[in-house]
Amino acid sequence: MKKKWRVAGINFDHFHMGDLLRMAFEHPQAEIVGVCDDQPTRMETAVSNFGISRERVFTDVDACLAKARPDFVILCPATARHADYVEQVAPHKVHMLLEKPFAASVKDADQMIVAARKNRVMLAINWPLRWYASHCTAYRLLNQEVIGDLEEVHYYDGNRGPLWHTADKIEVTPTSAMKRKSWFYKKAQGGGSLLDYLGYGTTLGTWYHQGRKPIEVTTVINQPKGLEVDEHSITVARYARGLSKFETRWGTFTDPWKIQPQPKCGFVLKGSDGTISSYDYDPTVRVQSRRTPEGEDVPVDPVKPPFENPVQYFIDCLDRDRAPEGPLAPSVSRIGQQIVDSAMLSARLGKTVQLLP
Repeated sequence: MKKKWRVAGINFDHFHMGDLLRMAFEHPQAEIVGVCDDQPTRMETAVSNFGISRERVFTDVDACLAKARPDFVILCPATARHADYVEQVAPHKVHMLLEKPFAASVKDADQMIVAARKNRVMLAINWPLRWYASHCTAYRLLNQEVIGDLEEVHYYDGNRGPLWHTADKIEVTPTSAMKRKSWFYKKAQGGGSLLDYLGYGTTLGTWYHQGRKPIEVTTVINQPKGLEVDEHSITVARYARGLSKFETRWGTFTDPWKIQPQPKCGFVLKGSDGTISSYDYDPTVRVQSRRTPEGEDVPVDPVKPPFENPVQYFIDCLDRDRAPEGPLAPSVSRIGQQIVDSAMLSARLGKTVQLLP
């Protein structure tokens, strides 16, 4: 019999908490033993959906950890509070699955890495694009050198906006008042499309680039009048062997999980001997190679355990006492964060900057 892992969900700033708790609820080796948020109303949907008893509902993090005694927690705070929560949880000797992005800065990321290492607990960062069959297939094809050596990563992703949907992709219509209240639109809390989506591209891009780092970064943003944060950013990263582009967008014409907008959300990879286009949710990837320069549609690989979702994968890592790999690894996500920090600096200064350490 495999171990039953006790899990608690802490902080519901990000609506992905509902999705992640559902994954835990449906996993045969997981038991939801607690939820915690300082705003109780934000937990009500999860309490109802997953039959969580009232004695397992908390408003204080330390009380939750002491009484619920989870083996690991799912963390979904606003980006600017990631480091605070990891540093509070880690001394309880509890493993942590942190919802993207990694951090508001490399400094915060390093604080989290140190806290996890010091307390000998596992830290993983969930990037939902990691589980898309198309992007996993693209990674396999890259490793098989179907398109030779990777030279460029082109990324475009986003959605209509973070307030157009809740957990389980339930659609809502946002109001201006909702924007004023939401942390997604507050600069001090890590809001904006750049911080929300750029880390996806730069972290998976680092995975595709096999850990290589760019030399310099140039970023421009569009910040609509009356908002504290951007809703559109374009980042160009110069690597030793070429340019890669990462574009984030709140305000796509449609949400990609329902109808792909134009441009399509996903990745285009250019190698020395071909190209791969890998779009979110597509059943095939498009491959050009020396053998088939006209291109061919390659069916995506079936997604199998333990790679169906982040909770499944994290439990497998815990079962095997094996550190997370790929985009979930703090070392890979840190490089993605270096590019994000450099992009923010470039946008602020209005010029190209060297990659920040």
